[in-house]
Amino acid sequence: MRLHGSMGMLGALLVLLAGCQQCVSANSDTLAPPEVSLYNGTLYAACKMRPNTPLAAGLPRVYGQVLFKQDYPQGKLKVLLRISGFPVRGDPELRAVHIHQFGDLSKGCESTGGHYNPYNEDHPNHPGDFGNFETQQGKISALIEAEATLFGGVSAIGRAVVVHEKMDDLGLGGDAGSLLNGNAGGRLGCCIIGLSTPDLWNTHYKQFNRRLRGN
Repeated sequence: MRLHGSMGMLGALLVLLAGCQQCVSANSDTLAPPEVSLYNGTLYAACKMRPNTPLAAGLPRVYGQVLFKQDYPQGKLKVLLRISGFPVRGDPELRAVHIHQFGDLSKGCESTGGHYNPYNEDHPNHPGDFGNFETQQGKISALIEAEATLFGGVSAIGRAVVVHEKMDDLGLGGDAGSLLNGNAGGRLGCCIIGLSTPDLWNTHYKQFNRRLRGN
């Protein structure tokens, strides 16, 4: 009877594991949310950029999308930036974009905290230090690969993306602020990263490629 009971428990455990939509990589503790199974082993996330509140007079009001795509379990995170609202006239400017620690917009972008820095590194070695992006015709349109991840305990899901007023000095400024945040200045806009379907990524990726081809 004990043997039969043990076999029954083992069978139930195997059925539970087989039906579980979360999985663990053999080489890491990276957990995959069930959406990975829905989208053929790929996870998507979206961040709808809005202007900071309050925003000082004269500063641009930025808006748009920051989109994410990552293959499970160890694919490189791809980030597509489609942000508008920068000055159209004048020379192109460089603007810094970073992931910040908290997905808290209760005080606008100011409540998103400092840079997302799970490994306690100096800037610009934080996984969400995306760097500088040149504005063209009032827009940022760029596709990059980042060190951040959508998986596991250090996932960027639920955190914030912030667009800054100035360029990032990439840790070369020679002061404490440079090693903390790149002296990138005020926060023009921000958004919270959340899981999404592939639809937004596919739509904006097609538009991005058409723009590259000049169509």
